[in-house]
Amino acid sequence: MNRNASNPRIVSSSKDATVRVWSMSNRRTEYTLGGHTASVNLVRWGGAIPSGVLYTASSDRTVRIWEAEKVREAFPFKQSPTDHAHWVTTLTLNTDFVLRTGPYDHTGKQPSSDEEARAWASERYRKITSQHSELMISGSDDHTLFLWNLFASDSKSDAPAETSASGTKAKPLTRLTGHQRQISHVVFSPDGTLAASASWDSSVRLWNGRTGKFIATMRGHVGPVYRLTWSADSRMLVSASKDSTVKIWDLKTYKLKVDLPGHTDEVYCVDFVTDKIISGGRDKTLKIWKN
Repeated sequence: MNRNASNPRIVSSSKDATVRVWSMSNRRTEYTLGGHTASVNLVRWGGAIPSGVLYTASSDRTVRIWEAEKVREAFPFKQSPTDHAHWVTTLTLNTDFVLRTGPYDHTGKQPSSDEEARAWASERYRKITSQHSELMISGSDDHTLFLWNLFASDSKSDAPAETSASGTKAKPLTRLTGHQRQISHVVFSPDGTLAASASWDSSVRLWNGRTGKFIATMRGHVGPVYRLTWSADSRMLVSASKDSTVKIWDLKTYKLKVDLPGHTDEVYCVDFVTDKIISGGRDKTLKIWKN
């Protein structure tokens, strides 16, 4: 909301290895980004540089970072993150939540004008990135995750932090290991201090969002965990699984807090909307759970 408010756009990714940016005003493609050599599995808007950033994850085992306004890669191909040994299927930014919600947070305060809304949104972004720049975690079918700090801590800088005159490729801050099967989802907490990963090994793992240090494994599902979501205040973590359940986890004890049965088949998605949890599954139903 704090950038390009007069020209809202959406971005799509495809199995044809391209990414398209669309104008919502005229419903046409503004430009197409090519460079991946296999299916583009996921795309994220970021705010690490003033012109805007697009992060794309692909089955070609790479993550590419694009300068959205200049329609070019922020990193030359040889410097792109390529440390994964299999498809990159998920990624998350520590700024995801504030970029998604703009000026609105769990306190319920309402801006009085568009100008105030943009100011609040910018301030929320600056608060998240004041000590750590925009961080990214990528997850792969190789059972691992990587934590990346790709841009300089100065939010005004247009230069990637990890590039050098020698042209060496970007290096991750750390490798996050422990899952025994493919990573299905990873997501930062809204305040950026924690990250949670879900896997086909039926577990949820909790990590320090700034260092990547392992914190705990949370077990309780008896099938692959497909999706995770955080409450807006970062106090609750919810998971959805193939075992047809939705579970709320206690982040003080790292144990199951509440089990939400009700679906009769796999639960594919789950999200928080204010004080409610919404889940959807293969049983063709949406369920709304009130906190």
